[in-house]
Amino acid sequence: MTDRVECYSGYQYAEKPRALQWQGQTLEITEIKAEWRTPVSHCFRVLTQAGLWFELSYNEIDNQWTIHPL
Repeated sequence: MTDRVECYSGYQYAEKPRALQWQGQTLEITEIKAEWRTPVSHCFRVLTQAGLWFELSYNEIDNQWTIHPL
């Protein structure tokens, strides 16, 4: 099963994550604390409305999100 992230997409996909699925719940993202790119991924460190921190990575080659709790 792939991780699920809802995001804003303007001129390209995955410009800004807005919510993520975690343990059966949808968690709204309230802040993006960091954003960076690797050769294959667009990555974010985010804070959710529930006060939980996550690192999100969108692999552009595989078209797949990965969610890591911090």
